[in-house]
Amino acid sequence: MATSPLVTPAWLHERLDAPDIIVLDGSWYLPAAGRDAAAEYRAAHIPGAIRFDIDAMSDEGSSLPHMLPRPEVFASRMRSLGIGDGMHIVVYDGMGLFSAPRVWWMLRTFGVRDVAVLDGGLPAWVEAGYPTEDGEPHPRDRRHFTARLDHGAVADAGDIARALSAGATQVVDARSAPRFRGEEAEPRPGVRPGHMPGARNLHYAALQENGRLKDTEQLRAIFAENGVDPDQPVITTCGSGVTAAIISLALETLGRPARSLYDGSWSEWGADARRPVATGPA
Repeated sequence: MATSPLVTPAWLHERLDAPDIIVLDGSWYLPAAGRDAAAEYRAAHIPGAIRFDIDAMSDEGSSLPHMLPRPEVFASRMRSLGIGDGMHIVVYDGMGLFSAPRVWWMLRTFGVRDVAVLDGGLPAWVEAGYPTEDGEPHPRDRRHFTARLDHGAVADAGDIARALSAGATQVVDARSAPRFRGEEAEPRPGVRPGHMPGARNLHYAALQENGRLKDTEQLRAIFAENGVDPDQPVITTCGSGVTAAIISLALETLGRPARSLYDGSWSEWGADARRPVATGPA
């Protein structure tokens, strides 16, 4: 597997038939997008790609959206997809760079080391002239998958409160500036508008261009412009733990991995009346 967390369409196309390469379609869309990820997969996906449904792989007992499941549950679901230990995994999505980083983070958090994101996703693959196929995935034999949860990669509300109080760890929110400032209503009922007092805002869209992550020089400049120091500890957060992973991926490309990702994100914090909320600029 490439040493970078990103691979290009050309890199993947050259290795697509390798027996140890597994491609996952990790497409997921916000309801407002009006897109059906499962239907889009059936219509066109990278040949041999397996559909990885973020919601189907989540903790079904949680009231919060797509929270990580227990390790044994994740392992069982991965086995049922025919994904096992020792495989090299490449994840993509239908927007270019939106939900695939969340799948990358989930796999890394459960102990998968050889996992990368297809930079530019399915749009870049198609733009490069590479083929797609339609229909349902071909059944795969079950494989043994070992899930080893890295507890340090997952932050909870208590971790966020301590980070904000101590000030030594930066909490970086990937939501848009209007949502961060509380100028827009939150899409989920019962969630207050605004942000965690002391958090910093860096909209995930600023880190990419045409569905691809910007180069390292640009990324460093964007972090600096938004008051984020990649050399200091970072916890990423967003609305529901999906786009926070884009910031985590960007930090990884700089060789400065995020300390953790707040899985509950604003869906949890904003709905908890015990947690303080700020509005306006950071």
